[in-house]
Amino acid sequence: MSSTVKKLNTFVNVEKPLLLFVDDDSIIVDALSIVLEKDFDLITAESRQQVKAQLQDLSVKPSLALVDLGLPPKPHSPEEGFKLIEELMAVNDSFKILVLSGQNEDVNIHHALALGAVDFIPKPCDMPLLKARLGHQMMMLQAESSEKESTISDSKLLGDSAALSTLRDLINQFADTPFPVLVEGESGTGKELVAGELHNSGSRVGSPFMTINCAAFTPELLEAQLFGHTKGAFTGATTERAGFFEDAGDGTLFLDEIGELPLALQSKLLRVLENGEFYRIGETKPRVSKARIVAATNRDLKEEVRSGSFRQDLYHRLCVLTIHVPALRDRVQDVPNLMDYFRTMYAAGNPAFMLDEAASKLLKKYSFPGNIRELRNIAIRLSAKYSGQKISAKALEDELDTDFNLNESELNSGDDLIAGELKDTDFNLDEKISVWERKYINHALSKCNGNLSKAARLLGINRTTLYSRLQRLNIKADSD
Repeated sequence: MSSTVKKLNTFVNVEKPLLLFVDDDSIIVDALSIVLEKDFDLITAESRQQVKAQLQDLSVKPSLALVDLGLPPKPHSPEEGFKLIEELMAVNDSFKILVLSGQNEDVNIHHALALGAVDFIPKPCDMPLLKARLGHQMMMLQAESSEKESTISDSKLLGDSAALSTLRDLINQFADTPFPVLVEGESGTGKELVAGELHNSGSRVGSPFMTINCAAFTPELLEAQLFGHTKGAFTGATTERAGFFEDAGDGTLFLDEIGELPLALQSKLLRVLENGEFYRIGETKPRVSKARIVAATNRDLKEEVRSGSFRQDLYHRLCVLTIHVPALRDRVQDVPNLMDYFRTMYAAGNPAFMLDEAASKLLKKYSFPGNIRELRNIAIRLSAKYSGQKISAKALEDELDTDFNLNESELNSGDDLIAGELKDTDFNLDEKISVWERKYINHALSKCNGNLSKAARLLGINRTTLYSRLQRLNIKADSD
């Protein structure tokens, strides 16, 4: 189905906030645009590919998006919408993404929210509700901006867990070394925050800290962003421009999503790491970068090296010093502190919500597949819906990405649940293990959009083992 896609110039009216609106139904786009363009500058697109092209042309990027799940080429499946959410969060992990979709089954709602969306509004939508939810997210963006400005030098590594204590020790240990640091960890764990702490904890704190996301640009644009270019070096290069390696000066250049760096640019990055030399596009005279490189990835770079998509020599250069950022499920004792921080931050001047005892227990038992980013977004949604109210376990569970309906005995004591089940004369351990094994595998496949290699890594097993278990449990999945 065709869509009305606005032609955008590089420069946009920034007096109104930018809103990215992605839907392949031209009737819905036209109808909602009439209402929304009173308060927003709209950027409309009908597919993931169009979104990527639009964003690369903009000098000012939006921080707010309204997206459908059913997009071409699979409009009857949520797959494209899920991928778009992941891509937008890769560009900016503070993106406020509201899903507007008729595919509002619980499993789709929970998965979209776990990926990073902050709200889910079913179609057909109630216009006052939609405007109120968008307005609330604008308040959240303003609150985050103010918070960032007022506490720019403060540590945000909140918590007292042993895992976080180890992380802090490594940051202090590596802060003043000149060598590259590779920050590894799952999506949403706070890798950019760790990179910022590395910069702020050492002698480079007064120098620039610059971030570039390697997944957010085409290879050609990424090269120009990193190394700069001369006037006329390529179509559209009307002036010469310095790149991030120059702009970072004696400070830190943070290369996020380094696993997405194209092979053609990996050799050029290797040269910078080896002797500091690089060339602007269109120049033959080498320049020298003095910036300290910090890179981050949620990929297994060793696996990428084995598959041939990442250079082995570059990998060894990058991982001279490595920091692993723990998943939130590995530092569960920090969850209450983090929730208190987020619920206060996103109250936006209103009374903060509270959790009742059962909700607090549920929060501690949840595995947080989306990590801290997911916890933050849960706090944002609860702030919008339950300002000043006490949250029950049921209300909290509605915001979680889980296939497991925890009953009261599970909330109170896993040991009590096991004891009760063992009293059942028909209890069979193999059957019980198979049930949970099936749930974990199905959840991993859903989170990874059917990609077996990614699901296997998420489950902590190799791909061959996962495939044999799929056959044994008669679970169908797309091979990759």
